[in-house]
Amino acid sequence: MLLRAGSLSPSLRPCPLFGFLTKTPSFFIHCPPFPPLPPLHFHHSLCPTLSFVSRKLPMNRFSQFCTFSAVTGKSSSPNAPLSNKEKKKVRRESPQGVLLHKLGVCSKDRNLVEALQLYDDAKVNNVRLALEHYNMLLYLCSLGLEGFVELGLERGFEIYKRMRVDNIVPNEATFTSVARLAAAKEDPEMAFDLVKQMKSYGLLPKLRSYGPALYGFCSRKMADKAYEVDAHMVESGVLAEENEIRALLKVSVDLGKEDKVYEMLHRLRVTARQVAEESAVVVEEWFGSTSAAEVGEENWDVRKIKEGVVKGGGGWHGQGWLGKGKWKVVRTEMDESGVCRSCREKLVCIDIDPRETAKFSISLTKLACEREAKEAKASFLQFQEWLQRHGPFDAVVDGANIGLSNQQSFNFLQLNNVVNQLRDISPSKKLPLVILHRSRVIGGPALHPRNKKLLENWKKSGALYATPHGSNDDWYWLYAAVSCRSLLVTNDEMRDHLFQLLGTSFFPRWKEKHQVRIAVSRQGLKLHMPPPYSIVIQEAEQGSWHVPTVTGDDLEIPRQWLCATRTVEPINISKAENTSKATKPLSQLF
Repeated sequence: MLLRAGSLSPSLRPCPLFGFLTKTPSFFIHCPPFPPLPPLHFHHSLCPTLSFVSRKLPMNRFSQFCTFSAVTGKSSSPNAPLSNKEKKKVRRESPQGVLLHKLGVCSKDRNLVEALQLYDDAKVNNVRLALEHYNMLLYLCSLGLEGFVELGLERGFEIYKRMRVDNIVPNEATFTSVARLAAAKEDPEMAFDLVKQMKSYGLLPKLRSYGPALYGFCSRKMADKAYEVDAHMVESGVLAEENEIRALLKVSVDLGKEDKVYEMLHRLRVTARQVAEESAVVVEEWFGSTSAAEVGEENWDVRKIKEGVVKGGGGWHGQGWLGKGKWKVVRTEMDESGVCRSCREKLVCIDIDPRETAKFSISLTKLACEREAKEAKASFLQFQEWLQRHGPFDAVVDGANIGLSNQQSFNFLQLNNVVNQLRDISPSKKLPLVILHRSRVIGGPALHPRNKKLLENWKKSGALYATPHGSNDDWYWLYAAVSCRSLLVTNDEMRDHLFQLLGTSFFPRWKEKHQVRIAVSRQGLKLHMPPPYSIVIQEAEQGSWHVPTVTGDDLEIPRQWLCATRTVEPINISKAENTSKATKPLSQLF
């Protein structure tokens, strides 16, 4: 318990109980907000003021009174409740609050040595640490900072042990940091056990929680344990992303587990669609291996393959490896119609289920209403009603993006050029819907007579909607394009936080089939329509594979693809018994 004097005055006198100065009729004493203030035992003659206050107040109010006076230097009325601002100040200026702030600075600066010194000082001064303090310390210890790996490991486990002794209940961040320490210690089994312990605390693991165990097992070629971690993730509702699938694919390739390689390729198809260069290298490694040349069905049921393609929606069949022999693996490109420049296989365009689109439209409305302010929410609902009256449209234009694309200031002439081109290619010859923020319609370049006339014509045709102040026009043009099942003209890559909220399952597929981008050059403005094929891993009916990479974007730089083929001659064996070594159908692998 700490005590400090307030402003000096003649009424200050020694307090025999604490050995500091106190002020009559009030005094300043600091009682840290945690741990709770223990009962005080003293004789009222030693400190009359303290005795008076303690007799008049409950212990929790007495603690608040003492703490506020100590931190602020003000003599608060004992019966007046502390405001939220005052409570925050008390917490911030307490020993625990000061320590938390300093550890936060260390975390930001990745300063492990300073953080450990603060921890040691806190132990000497008997400052009780909370969960937040321990998590920051464990996080820094688990970073594996260059030159301090061993120090982080040694002190990290020591701090975790102290945390358990102090009966601090861990959370997901705690387990994840300690799991990283275990992985750094080359003990993925311990890292996995820590994830399993989370259930007993009522905690749900996150993707990051599994990383230390999964990557640890994969790097040590412990494939069965890695698959066990993967199964635990599925059971916990945690979806693996490209990095995790690539690690599983790599260990499967290294050990020649053809069934698992087949499964992971299809999981990449669903999850990543286009793969990073690191994943492409692993895929190339598989198709160039001896194991890949030896596995596959030499005689297969053509009818069953076709049924698999129809059931999957096109672009894959899921019936296992087809053919045998050495694969030819090359980096290549697709022509404008989707024909591979290497093997001449034509890629397919995978349809989107209309029910998925309708469901996505509903979820988009819900998300927009949740994210917008109350007034903006009402405006968005009014837009939906307006769209029902004036729609549907064959195309929707993100007016701000198109008007500013490759321009220093907003260009209505460029926007009008796009609108006219879209009308010319529209089956109904109807103007597209232009979405603009109200500020773009009533000020700046919009005041020019030519532009005012243009805006007036769009408005009369029911082809212009001005979003109100306080609204995010992204929600408007995206909802209009989805609900009208129309093209969306924008160069926005739609990668920021707003679009991440839409998920990675349906939205990337919808965007691929509906987004029109523009390119401005000396030759003029050109519309780049969606490709007539799906940019996703495709498995052909003849057994060849085409894997798109993230290199290139099909606009200025041709996208790079991996093409893996081998010479095969299918034999329809619908009624014949197949005895060759074959991969199980995908339906049996999950």
